[in-house]
Amino acid sequence: MLPQRRHELILRALRAEGPAPVGVLAERLGVSQATVRRDLVRLGREGRLTRVYGGAMAAGDEPFARVAAERADEKDAVARRAADLVADGDTVLLDIGTTAHRLARHLRDRALTVITSSLAVYEELKDADDVQLVLLGGVVRRSYHSMVGFLTEDALRQVRAGTVFLGTSGVRADGHVMDSTVVEVPVKRAMVAAADRVVLLADAGKFPGTGLAMVCGPDALDVVVTTPGADEPTCAALREAGVEVLR
Repeated sequence: MLPQRRHELILRALRAEGPAPVGVLAERLGVSQATVRRDLVRLGREGRLTRVYGGAMAAGDEPFARVAAERADEKDAVARRAADLVADGDTVLLDIGTTAHRLARHLRDRALTVITSSLAVYEELKDADDVQLVLLGGVVRRSYHSMVGFLTEDALRQVRAGTVFLGTSGVRADGHVMDSTVVEVPVKRAMVAAADRVVLLADAGKFPGTGLAMVCGPDALDVVVTTPGADEPTCAALREAGVEVLR
């Protein structure tokens, strides 16, 4: 196998499944661990991946725990406010974001149906007796505790939720919802299509924000739950598009 092809397969695996050890990558590619180590050194020098102990992770692919620790108080404030939008008996769809995971904590004692592709949400709710938990299938993205790929998207076409609670990397000044992880974007779009109401969870640090790919425009949103300090011109643009902004 040519080095360029190996490099493509290594990067594809890291983006889809998260950090991987040298041995796993070597077995998948059918080459020696020494060859993989040389490939990782080269890709690391080029800035295309990040070396971690025993292996590598995709560049810019931050582990779930690290992201969850950022602005934790603000995320929890958003989650508490969002929980007020849920009534007993509802069917809700929870995105893979760290704020959606915090929302799940506030729904543990509620009589609900929760559909999710988040393994973190699954772990949070698996012992909640009153929650009917539906876990979507797909390829496991280990670094972010989520399921992705065409199997996840196909499963979403088979379900319907009253509300989806969506996360984001950032909200642009014109109200467009962005995400920085390409593999997650098709799943987020499928979630929007599978719900009657779309609620965006975005603390003030996401306003205004940027991202690699657009998930949806403000016209797809019904409610945005944020925190005091969210950029007012961006909030105004959302309201002008007919979105309810809760702070």
